[in-house]
Amino acid sequence: MGWLATSHLNMTETPTTAWYVVHTKPRQETRALENLQNQGFICFLPTMQVQKLRNQKVQTITEPMFSRYLFIQLDDTTQNWAPIRSTLGVSKLVSFGPQPAKVPPELIDFLREAPVEALERMFTPGDSVQIATGPLQGLEGKYIAHDGETRAFVLVDLLGQPQKLRMAVEGLRVI
Repeated sequence: MGWLATSHLNMTETPTTAWYVVHTKPRQETRALENLQNQGFICFLPTMQVQKLRNQKVQTITEPMFSRYLFIQLDDTTQNWAPIRSTLGVSKLVSFGPQPAKVPPELIDFLREAPVEALERMFTPGDSVQIATGPLQGLEGKYIAHDGETRAFVLVDLLGQPQKLRMAVEGLRVI
């Protein structure tokens, strides 16, 4: 887990500031973050490393932990919140009724300080998968586990018997 935060300003809550949730436009979390930061707002975008299949290769990429959401620290008494809504990439401030939803500062601290976890894998044990390439193309099975970064174990039924195969991850598809 990682994070993108703005400015080097103090990100601790004061008696008049609190953390809120910004709902962004689809796949525009980073754009919203940059535009809010350019306006002087203190923001936080938690991210994580995930594995994706791109161009028949498994790549590790950084994605927002919460799709379409980021956190913003606002002053309850003196700060003008009006520009937030019209910021490029922003959809709205998350609200419950007329009040913007506050986020407990402990949650922000936890997300910022949590240790880096293992990569989120493309497959989880028990997923139904189909072999997409090679002589066994079209054969279905159950994903068992990763074997390194580019290989995986799959349980398939061959000639009426379960067989554990070691396959290239890019040759598998979730069904």
